[in-house]
Amino acid sequence: MDEALRDTFEPAAMFDLTGKVALVTGCTRGIGMAIAQALASGGADIIGVHREADTSDVQRRVEATGRRYTAVQADFSVRAEVEDLVRSVTQDAPPIDILVNNAGTIARSPAVEHATDTWDRVLEVNLTAPFLLTRGFGKGMVERGSGKVIFTASLLSFQGGILVASYTASKSGIAGLVRAFANEWAPHGVNVNAIAPGYIATDNTAALRADADRSRAILERIPAGRWGVPADLAGAALFLASSASDYVCGTIITVDGGWMAR
Repeated sequence: MDEALRDTFEPAAMFDLTGKVALVTGCTRGIGMAIAQALASGGADIIGVHREADTSDVQRRVEATGRRYTAVQADFSVRAEVEDLVRSVTQDAPPIDILVNNAGTIARSPAVEHATDTWDRVLEVNLTAPFLLTRGFGKGMVERGSGKVIFTASLLSFQGGILVASYTASKSGIAGLVRAFANEWAPHGVNVNAIAPGYIATDNTAALRADADRSRAILERIPAGRWGVPADLAGAALFLASSASDYVCGTIITVDGGWMAR
């Protein structure tokens, strides 16, 4: 740290999101809910984008922090709904300071049986929709000279995985988008980064956890010796959303219990 900054260094202030508005996708459960709650605890109002009709749980958690929660519904497999979302939020809501591209889907099958329509749907939800949202809301961030964009990447942004060709392709694409956006927008004060969760106990990993042999093999490789939980992502999300990460650009932070270190 620069010597001149030592006297003014205030860790609490660096993580303060008071007055910020965060749009979080896929926030009704799992990782998205944990991130929405963490950002609200930091002081941000939350616009939650979801596919399901019931948002009561995440709304209750956000409002318990004293922050405002606004629900917006959209199906990310339908491109027109994503484009409508960008238009309506841009017109009707306060400027978005923090964008969290978390919503995603997964499909498991052998590559030789992986249906083309399944491929299209997974890429639309996991890669195209985040691109459209980032392009749409990032325009205002660039114009204002500030903003934070956080993608949910994956261990499969680095690895090939098993039986998840479309998911791996989409998350590898996310890694590229993070770097591409960061290269263009860092000079304009907009930080673009990602979190790569390890094996987290969510709906997406239910099939793996139900397979005793596969679950055991996964746990044997994780130095921490346990599956992660959504709350394990909260700290990384708060860091990337706050001024504490102002010089962090184009980075993918792994939160994986040590998986990638093995």
